[in-house]
Amino acid sequence: MPKFHLYGLIAESDWLLPECLPADQSAEPDIFIINGLVPNDGIDPLSKDMYEQSIESEFWLDVEEVARYWIRHGKEIIIEPYPEVDEESIRVFLLGSALGALLFQRGLLLIHGNAIEVNGGCLVCVGDSGAGKSTLAAAFLQHGYRLLADDVVPVTEQGMATPGFPRIKLWGDTAQQMGIKTDGLRRIMPDMDKYNVPLGERFCDTPLPVKWVYVLESVNEDFACLPYEGMSRFEPLHDNTYRVHFLDAMELKPQHLQQVAKLAGGIHMAKIQRPQSGFRINELVQFILDNINKNP
Repeated sequence: MPKFHLYGLIAESDWLLPECLPADQSAEPDIFIINGLVPNDGIDPLSKDMYEQSIESEFWLDVEEVARYWIRHGKEIIIEPYPEVDEESIRVFLLGSALGALLFQRGLLLIHGNAIEVNGGCLVCVGDSGAGKSTLAAAFLQHGYRLLADDVVPVTEQGMATPGFPRIKLWGDTAQQMGIKTDGLRRIMPDMDKYNVPLGERFCDTPLPVKWVYVLESVNEDFACLPYEGMSRFEPLHDNTYRVHFLDAMELKPQHLQQVAKLAGGIHMAKIQRPQSGFRINELVQFILDNINKNP
C-alpha cells in the first residue's frame, strides 16, 4: 500500500492521498488508513449525537452521504464509504475531522488556523470563519514566506508546530482577488467553489516553534493591535482549538487545558483588527510583520 507524510507521521493508506507528500515505501508506518467496515452497534459512548460517538481511545464519525470513520488508539482510521460517494469528499473529512481525532489521541494540541514561517519561528493566525485566515496566509505566500499548515496546526508538548500538507485551500473569489488562477486546480469537493492550491517551494516541511498567535477580527475602524495579557491569553487558544468538543467525548479535556496554559505562557498573543471595507491585505501583512519585529 502507498505511504504518505501526514503531520510528521508516516501513513500507510488504502486510499491515494494526492494532497500529501509521498513517503519512502520502505519506511515503517506510524498510522494506517484502512478501507473497511465500521461497526454501528454494541457501542457504549461517552457522548452521542447524529454524527459522533466515542469511547476512550476510540472515536466514530458519521458524515451523512459521505462515509463513516472509526479512529482507534491514535493508530488507525477505518473508512466505510457510503454508496456512490466521490473520493474528494471522503478525503475532506479524512484529512480534517478524522485525522484531527487521531492527532488528539496521540496527545497533540490542535489549533484551528494557519501556520506561517517567519524569522525561523511560526506565526499562527486564528479567527472566526470569514475573518480572513486563508486570505492572509495566501498573501504571506505572495510576499515570499512559507506555509507549514492550513486550517489545522498540531502543536507538540514542546511548543513546536508540525507541518501539514503542501497546499492551501482557497475559495474561488478569494483566489481571484489574489490573482491566483483556478483553472486546472482540484476542487476540495466536486460541488464546492473551493480549491486545493499547491504550495511547491512555499511549503515548509520543518517543525518550528510557535512564537506568535494573532486573532483576526474584522471591524469598521482602521488596523489595530490589542495584546492579550495574563489570564486573557488562555481563552483565545481554547476557543480556537480545532474540533474542541472532540476532547470531551474522548475524556482528553484535562490534558488539553494543561497544553493551552503551557503554550499561552511562552508566546506573544494579540488581537489584530482589520477594516471590513476594502481589500487591504498587503497592508495587513506589513502591519503584522511590524508587530512581530517589536515582539521577536
